[in-house]
Amino acid sequence: MTTHFTLTLTCTERPGIVHAISTFLFEHGCDIVEHQQFDDVMTGSVFMRTAFVSATDIDVTLLTTEFGKIANDFGTTFALQSDRPQRIVVMVSRLGHCLNDLIFRWRAGGLGGDIVAVVSNHQDLRPMAEAVGLPFVHIPVTPNTKHEAERRLLRLVDDYQADLVVLARYMQVLSNETCAALHAKAINIHHSFLPGFKGAKPYHQAYDRGVKYVGATAHYVTPDLDEGPIIEQEVIRIDHTYDPRRLATAGSDAEALALSRAVRWHCEHRVLLNGHSTVVFR
Repeated sequence: MTTHFTLTLTCTERPGIVHAISTFLFEHGCDIVEHQQFDDVMTGSVFMRTAFVSATDIDVTLLTTEFGKIANDFGTTFALQSDRPQRIVVMVSRLGHCLNDLIFRWRAGGLGGDIVAVVSNHQDLRPMAEAVGLPFVHIPVTPNTKHEAERRLLRLVDDYQADLVVLARYMQVLSNETCAALHAKAINIHHSFLPGFKGAKPYHQAYDRGVKYVGATAHYVTPDLDEGPIIEQEVIRIDHTYDPRRLATAGSDAEALALSRAVRWHCEHRVLLNGHSTVVFR
């Protein structure tokens, strides 16, 4: 039986780190199947992702402990993951295009992880979730219940042992405390325009200004609203024939594409944080 693993690490650039990794894996009977590296000359940091396989039954916890000795020598921050599918909780409100796309890709085996539950502050998308056998948890949110609703959300994340929370057009702003609790394990999607249009009808504003592109940005959730480290962006060229409805349709397509890519890359351990930015090994 072949077991697949992924090693990701970040450290200050210095000679010998690649040799140390390859030697460690060789000595543990492992074979490298993919290696990607980025040297950030602006910060002097190096980022790596190494996928490898083992023909023997190696415990990931033991392997992590053993590699920790090398990590200490080089001052690295690292994570060593087995090929266990990431567990995903999806949060939605009333718009279902992103949830529908994620469900399709999950059932087709192309999402990189397993959706284990859908959470919403409304009941609208319950039929979509339950039609494919997914638990649907309704957590209503009002100004008076917001704090308890978020505490319930975090308990649910623990109960489902979720590795990732995906805000698939969840139209509630998470508190700073919840953002901190979900650091680097929550992804959000929002529309992208130039100039930026805020409010309830951004596509009507975009139509009035005659925009030529619509797009979407998938990013990690942080207390700075819609300003977290960007994982993926998608843009679609449009023209004067697009009314607000067609603009919204194009925007929905961009949102679904950007979000699904970001989720898959995260689940495949291809995204490394680099300050306020990311390194994405596609």
